[in-house]
Amino acid sequence: MIPRETVDQILDTARIEDVIGDFVTLRRRGASLVACCPFHNEKTPSFYVTPSKGIYKCFGCGKAGSAVGFVMEYEHCSYTDALKYIAKKYHIDVQETEESAEDIVARQKRESLLLVSEFAQKFFVSQLDTPEGQTLAMAYYRRRGLEDETIRRFGLGWAPSGRTALRDAALEAGYKEEYLLDAGVCVRREDGRVLDKFHSRITFPIHSVSGRVIGFSCRTLRTDDNIPKYINSPDTEIYDKSRSLYGIYLAKADISRMDKCYLVEGNVDVVSMHQLGITNLVASCGTSLTVEQVRLIKKFTSNITIMYDGDKAGIHAALKGIDLVLKEDMDVKVVLFPDGDDPDSFSRKHTLQEVRDFIAGAERDFVSFKTDLLLEGAGNDPLRRAGLINEVADTIALIPDAVKRSVYVDVVARKFGIGEDIIFDRITRDRLKMINDQRSERERERRREDNLRRYNEQALAQGRGPVPVQPPASGQAPVLTLSALETDRFVAPVERELLGFLLTNGTDELTFESDSEYAQYNGCTVADFISGSLDTEEGSMVIPAYKKVYEAYLHAYEAGYPQDTIVRHLLGSPDAETAFVSAQLSVERYQLTVSDFEKSLTNVHSWLAMFVPKALYRHLDAKAESRLDAIPRELSEEGADTDALLSELKRLQDIRRDLEPKIKKQ
Repeated sequence: MIPRETVDQILDTARIEDVIGDFVTLRRRGASLVACCPFHNEKTPSFYVTPSKGIYKCFGCGKAGSAVGFVMEYEHCSYTDALKYIAKKYHIDVQETEESAEDIVARQKRESLLLVSEFAQKFFVSQLDTPEGQTLAMAYYRRRGLEDETIRRFGLGWAPSGRTALRDAALEAGYKEEYLLDAGVCVRREDGRVLDKFHSRITFPIHSVSGRVIGFSCRTLRTDDNIPKYINSPDTEIYDKSRSLYGIYLAKADISRMDKCYLVEGNVDVVSMHQLGITNLVASCGTSLTVEQVRLIKKFTSNITIMYDGDKAGIHAALKGIDLVLKEDMDVKVVLFPDGDDPDSFSRKHTLQEVRDFIAGAERDFVSFKTDLLLEGAGNDPLRRAGLINEVADTIALIPDAVKRSVYVDVVARKFGIGEDIIFDRITRDRLKMINDQRSERERERRREDNLRRYNEQALAQGRGPVPVQPPASGQAPVLTLSALETDRFVAPVERELLGFLLTNGTDELTFESDSEYAQYNGCTVADFISGSLDTEEGSMVIPAYKKVYEAYLHAYEAGYPQDTIVRHLLGSPDAETAFVSAQLSVERYQLTVSDFEKSLTNVHSWLAMFVPKALYRHLDAKAESRLDAIPRELSEEGADTDALLSELKRLQDIRRDLEPKIKKQ
């Protein structure tokens, strides 16, 4: 593990805008920086980075946290790995102490799978020098016009015909059979035998963005239609085909430099075009284009040109790709190669300049591409033309940026000779439907969480275990929400408010009026005032996750740390709940409330003096209300101490009655 002092140095050194700026393009907006959220399908920028607080928050999907939390979420890595990433960025030397057994196992397994994949890649390359590799693989590469340097640069190889050749070589080199299976380079048959997954095929290694070998795409040289042309690695702990792009490691620098990415369908297309000199080019890894792949490209550019075959399948794939790219607020153009050609064959027939000239001349924006394509089938049929206009309008509606939508509406209106208002009407209805669909989905999720929480409250009251939260269908970890952490609906809103005061104004002093009952506390900090009041209550905070943050804050406060350091360390906590709650409650909502309005009319110290005591009264009231809600159920239980419960009921009612005027007065 990383020593505490090193963790502190990393957290104190890291500038959140620098760290997040490595992954997304941030733009200044007032005191904050904004971008389209990298964690969900963003329509307009709602991802805010606040350097002064060292936090980020997306007001669309709710994700929030520190620089460390962002790296963990974005890279799907552990807390320790995120710290190492930031330490490397700022040239901080990390000397680790002993790791936990679980950390060691997880890290070693992932590294073992990467080493197995890299061993397999080197093995496949070595097989090119065998008689079989020369006769079959190298002959194929030569027929495709691939040069030795290109073969070496892409790490192309040959999987020999022997069914256990790789397995035997790996076992002899000391690699475990279980890792060969988990890395997807071997398979276990029903009879228990372990065989190579790839044999008698040329091999294309798939690299991560950082250049590690994570999987393979392997092509047969046989023409038998019963044999799949390509076989790809299965999804593993190190490889997810829907999130990977073939050639991204070699292309990323040129994609960023040229601010454009060419997207093709096949591995050989990528290799041939790179060899010709068009190097800002990638392909999807044996799948139809996915939104995750589009977002991976968006890390390096917002401009994509789809270059697919001109046949029916290529056109269909291009149409689907257009919608995916537009939804991500990226600019998309399309190039279709002449019928019978693909990027590979076309590049082998022409010079670099000829290919560049062809692309420049054939490149069309999506409106021109789609309207020209669909007009061929519509002819002069007015109903078909109306359907075409609606279909193009539906595509324009996917564009998040209103200015871009307006430009394309003008193009379509002039092209078809119809009024812009007609197209805008269709687009407006489309976008309202999208918004309603999203609201409905959020509402369904909220109801699901509420129902689950109520059921678990009843289950715990009856001595049964709670229902575990199920992960999303995608297999990713469930998204943490405040509502999922709140075990008491009465006190939850007030405890959120109290923590909000601590996390945003904990070391600020309170200024009471001279005739206030709290005048003696003038100059007292918010943290001292809240802790002094809560310490007189039984049990202090009620919500376990909130109590954990509260106690962590006070521990750092009493140790003498300044406010920004306390919050930064809470945001960078290795405890997921502490980091999440701190991030959620540290960010002010961008909406005007009554208290915000009043705050704007007075100084912050007087404003805090008005509302912090009120929140503490409300906390007492909410705890009493929560207990009053539980007493009737306890009275109905067999063997209940009726006298004691009725006495407690009256006492709590008296407490609430006494608190009511104080809450209203504040």
